[in-house]
Amino acid sequence: MSLLDDLRGADMLLIGGLHAWQFELREQAEGEQPQLVIECMDGRTRRVWSFAAAAVAAAVAAGEAGSWRLRGAEGEHELVCLGAISADNDDQSDEPDEAD
Repeated sequence: MSLLDDLRGADMLLIGGLHAWQFELREQAEGEQPQLVIECMDGRTRRVWSFAAAAVAAAVAAGEAGSWRLRGAEGEHELVCLGAISADNDDQSDEPDEAD
């Protein structure tokens, strides 16, 4: 599996410990064009990271599933891809009540 595969299934990212749900993955990026652009708020500061296709392709898996190390213009970053968690909002059980 590659970082690109993980990004395709991600709903949110962690970058440098910050939660970033606003990110754009450009499938057709070439050369130095940004393929991955991540945006989040750090307090009142807007932070933006962009990574070229070569950086995304060169990312190295880092221990945990979905955790990657990639190098950008500002240096090396740890990136974690997270999927959405969904739960059933139905309060009724499929099991019949014993009182019935």
